[in-house]
Amino acid sequence: MKKIIPIRDLRNTTEISKKCNELNEPIFVTKNGYEDLVIMSSKCFENQAKTEKTLQNPNEIIKSEFYKVKQTNELGLVKCAATTINIKIGNVDYNVSMIIKAIDEAIKKNVNVIVFQELTLCGYTINDLLLNDSIITKCEEALIKLKKYSLNKNIFFVVGAPLKYRSKLFNCGVAICNGSILGVVPKSYLPNYNEFYEKRYFVEALENNENILIDGEQIQFGKKLVFQDLAYLELKIGIEICEDVWAINPPSTNLVKNGANLILNLSASNELIDKNSFRETLISSTSARLLCGYVYASSGDGESTTDVIFSGHNIIAENGKILSQTEIFKNETIINDIDIQALEQIRLENTSFIDRRNNCDYIYFNMPINDKKLNRIFNKKPFTEEAGNNLDKVILMQAKSLAQRLKSINCKKVVIGFSGGLDSTLALISTYECFKLMNYPVEDIYVYTMPSFGTSNKTKNNAIKMCEILGVTFREINISESVKQHFKDIGHDLNNQNVTFENAQARERTQILLDIANDINAIMIGTGDLSELCLGFTTYNGDHMSNYGLNATLPKTLIQDVVKNYADLNLNLKNVLYSILETPISPELLPPNGEEISQKTEENLGPYILHDFFIYYFLKYNFSIKKIYFLACNAFKDDFKPEFIKQTLQTFIKKFFSNQFKRNCLPEGAKITSVSVSPRGDLRLPSDLYPKIYLDELESL
Repeated sequence: MKKIIPIRDLRNTTEISKKCNELNEPIFVTKNGYEDLVIMSSKCFENQAKTEKTLQNPNEIIKSEFYKVKQTNELGLVKCAATTINIKIGNVDYNVSMIIKAIDEAIKKNVNVIVFQELTLCGYTINDLLLNDSIITKCEEALIKLKKYSLNKNIFFVVGAPLKYRSKLFNCGVAICNGSILGVVPKSYLPNYNEFYEKRYFVEALENNENILIDGEQIQFGKKLVFQDLAYLELKIGIEICEDVWAINPPSTNLVKNGANLILNLSASNELIDKNSFRETLISSTSARLLCGYVYASSGDGESTTDVIFSGHNIIAENGKILSQTEIFKNETIINDIDIQALEQIRLENTSFIDRRNNCDYIYFNMPINDKKLNRIFNKKPFTEEAGNNLDKVILMQAKSLAQRLKSINCKKVVIGFSGGLDSTLALISTYECFKLMNYPVEDIYVYTMPSFGTSNKTKNNAIKMCEILGVTFREINISESVKQHFKDIGHDLNNQNVTFENAQARERTQILLDIANDINAIMIGTGDLSELCLGFTTYNGDHMSNYGLNATLPKTLIQDVVKNYADLNLNLKNVLYSILETPISPELLPPNGEEISQKTEENLGPYILHDFFIYYFLKYNFSIKKIYFLACNAFKDDFKPEFIKQTLQTFIKKFFSNQFKRNCLPEGAKITSVSVSPRGDLRLPSDLYPKIYLDELESL
């Protein structure tokens, strides 16, 4: 308990000096009932100055013995909740009981951070009773009760309360964790229009942080506070209140500039027709602009309907994506996992983001975050999820990029090798759409199918049928005899179906296509995709080479979904495209078993749906192998056993690192997804890397 004396006691200087030296701590002096001065001994002052210097530097705080805290949360996921309790306006005791009940339930579900609606303790629509001293006093007593309740509870929570400071009333969010009121954040922007008259009761947050006295303790008070978890230093929390996020320059902008990566908002946003859609867009875009997680809790049932209604619309967002939201008028709690590690990685790569820390105070708390069962569902196809409803835009972007290339080199013809497989199908579709955009005759798309030892009738017939429907120029060149002659020239036994047997066919096809392109003044379109490039499943100077690679940033799973979407929009092609989609993925370089394709890529490499998942999180977010494995086990728990996922991840690691030399000389191709392995842009690696660190990490799991 802090030592407090009235200013009149300062007359006895000898006694005051004695107390200061004996206590060796600050003594607070009040004047007319308000805090006025702080006095202390010189020794106490030196200690305070040393502590303040330490606290201003997050690195120093970790070095000190007192704050030496073991780091937790290897996976970087923080479980957050937004809840709307059923309040009774003015019944503070009841509201506290509902807050405690909600927190108890959240703890059972391993929630780390929870935020409640605006003015949780008394109700937002209490109006003029906000000025009543009984209500203000009762709310402060409630905060003390919640502080004591929180002791030894591993959760950070924020409740709303009206608090008096310097003879003025502030609309505040109060952060509490493990027996401490950590800090108080007053609202920065007060609505004063239509049915909202907050300036009738409250004043806006002061420009700089100060201290407020609660239960005899000095608590930091201001809009420039960032709360950092000592047990997981990446977690840095900022708080704003309702109208703040709607403002031109919200406090969260400054908080994020000072390092905050999780923003909590206590709100009392009223409901209007379709306002929930606008609110969803606002929170989503704010989290995207600030590269942060955003947890928004709003008032609902229990508030007065005298002039407005409240819907309890709660939202959890992360970097532009809505992870969870409640149905309006449900007063529900939503829980989801915000990936703080992913946010920090994006900030690391975003050159416009700088953690300045020049005008915010950091407040530290100790909340271990251990790995737990996730609430969040990670999509099995993250590339497709990222594309959302824009699958048709993929083809448009490919078409536009090719159109620009053709214009820039004054070329009006293209050559494509078309096997009837998935990748060449998309390349042909995009080229066809490009020629329609450019008003070029589609007959100047020269399509060649080049069957050889492994070509099946199904893929060949699909290729013929599709070209007939599109009206492109089609020709078949059987390369079997030329490959046999090549084997004879180099002394290779035709019965030896090794890598030479396979790659010679791929290189023969590329040679033919490039020579034809030269002959008719055209360019050759490459069909290799991102999945193949990452796994090195391309023939060097074979399908690895072209004049322009259309699919270079598109993984197999996304290509499948784009082609299916195109089929559903173009009924004249639907049957043949669905037949192509149902065909096993294969390079068709080994002889078939009758009519059956013998060489099925996924039987050799593992499912592309797994590899594309690995590619996304390894290259986009630079996640550790442990985290990628954990997320994969979570996403595919109903599809693959953990040991199989582990084996496939091992295959990915080995093949990714051993094939960088192929990626270092890729042909040009526009970036369409957020992941690219172009050596000219996104991925710059030496060809001699050894993946021991990653394989060891995987082996330890």
